[in-house]
Amino acid sequence: MTSPLAAANAYSSLARIASGAGVSPGEGGGEGFGAMLKDALGSVVESGRMADTQSQNMAAGKANIVDVVTAVSETEVAVSALVSVRDKVIQAYEEIMRMPI
Repeated sequence: MTSPLAAANAYSSLARIASGAGVSPGEGGGEGFGAMLKDALGSVVESGRMADTQSQNMAAGKANIVDVVTAVSETEVAVSALVSVRDKVIQAYEEIMRMPI
């Protein structure tokens, strides 16, 4: 099981990444990719914090086990989705770098 210190370090790393992801909006006038990425990271961090809060409440006898499992599962799905997006972005970057000039 993940220790509280490891979880706190992971959340602070995600928050640091999210705060540095601000990229100006694209020419289309819509929300930029950087802002979208920042929102996604923020929602993953918030999901993790909710799971931690539920776990602490369960340890204190103030929460139901079903709520804890649900919160942890939602966080796991959010992190998995974020990793999948990261992998696709890296794959696209590598493909662009292989293109001849």
